[in-house]
Amino acid sequence: HRPTLTGRIAPSSLGSNGIPRENKTDRIAMEAWVRAVVEAIHSSRAQAVIYLAGGASQALGWLLSVPGASGSVLEVVVPYSRASMAQLLGKLPLQFTSKQAAEDMALAAFNRALKLSGPGLQVMGVGFTGSLASSRPKHGDHRFYVSTRTQNRLRTSHVTLSKGLRSREEEDKVSSCFVLKAIADACRVSATIQSDVQEPEIPKESVEQFDEDQELQQVIDGQVCMKVYHFADPMEKNFDRKLILPGSFNPLHDGHLRLLEVASSMCDDGFPCFEISAINADKPSLSIAEIKRRVEQFRKAGKNVIISNQPYFYKKAELFPGSAFIIGADTAARLVNPKYYGGDYNRMLEILLECKSTGTTFLVGGREIEGVFKVLEDLNIPTELKDMFISIPEGKFRIDISSTELRKSQRL
Repeated sequence: HRPTLTGRIAPSSLGSNGIPRENKTDRIAMEAWVRAVVEAIHSSRAQAVIYLAGGASQALGWLLSVPGASGSVLEVVVPYSRASMAQLLGKLPLQFTSKQAAEDMALAAFNRALKLSGPGLQVMGVGFTGSLASSRPKHGDHRFYVSTRTQNRLRTSHVTLSKGLRSREEEDKVSSCFVLKAIADACRVSATIQSDVQEPEIPKESVEQFDEDQELQQVIDGQVCMKVYHFADPMEKNFDRKLILPGSFNPLHDGHLRLLEVASSMCDDGFPCFEISAINADKPSLSIAEIKRRVEQFRKAGKNVIISNQPYFYKKAELFPGSAFIIGADTAARLVNPKYYGGDYNRMLEILLECKSTGTTFLVGGREIEGVFKVLEDLNIPTELKDMFISIPEGKFRIDISSTELRKSQRL
């Protein structure tokens, strides 16, 4: 325990209002190291969603008060109430201040970051849960857990603080230091953290690495919503949204590559990528080996591809908000056909208007439908949805290549 200090405060340390003066040297020194770490985080081109409960509030102030925060902090949620935590995780933790709760928060934050992140950027989820000093004495330990989740790593730190050694504000500062350090480590930037922990308070660390097979299995199982493969050369331009060509790509052929190229010329604010769903609506899920076989095609072609777990477009719209999807006229016809919504026209309209509200648009290329080549203008698109659909003119793109025929010729 810290010794109790008695006696009078020296007049020289009092302000004109009788309140002790702040030690400006300590404050400036603290600001210097915090700013250095935060500036490094903001410069790393990594983006984070942060979920905090029970402490580390000063870390948010540090991150948000330094210019550049909008490029690295996607979202912050503080789920203090039981209802908020249950909604965030889709369940109530068995114990709120626990390793499992912090890791569940980090995973939920990571999935959220995948959906919100800018094209081509590294993302992470941060989960923090603490039981710190409060207005009422606590029977249990003062402790906290901070967890970071990236595509291939889960890292968690657990610190038990010495009871009675610090005020709530001081404990919050210690936990904030650890959150800042955890984010810096996940961004792969060096960070010198002045956390002021004592000998018995040395953190317990755990790290779990995932290989490619494990990452893909997590997508198949629905634990992680997508895995992104960046095979294209880095682009200097900053894109506002994703331009996605979904399909099975079995095999990937010149028609697919040409279609994405033409669509990119029409939608120059979109980051071009292909997307394969590991989960099929009416077939078994793809195996890990099969996913990797198809991904290899994109590696050889030098094109970006995303492996997701959503076969339906209204779910893809949730997964990739604000994106432009490239589809054929046959797919567009199915999208607006009430038959695929239980025969309910209003249900079809409701679902697609919800997609529209996220900023989703569709670039539609011509395709043969029952032996007749059709373009967007040949389809009956409801008036409320017409501005969601943009035609790719036949003069810009028409390549009649059948994946089925290619598979037969290549004996796939």
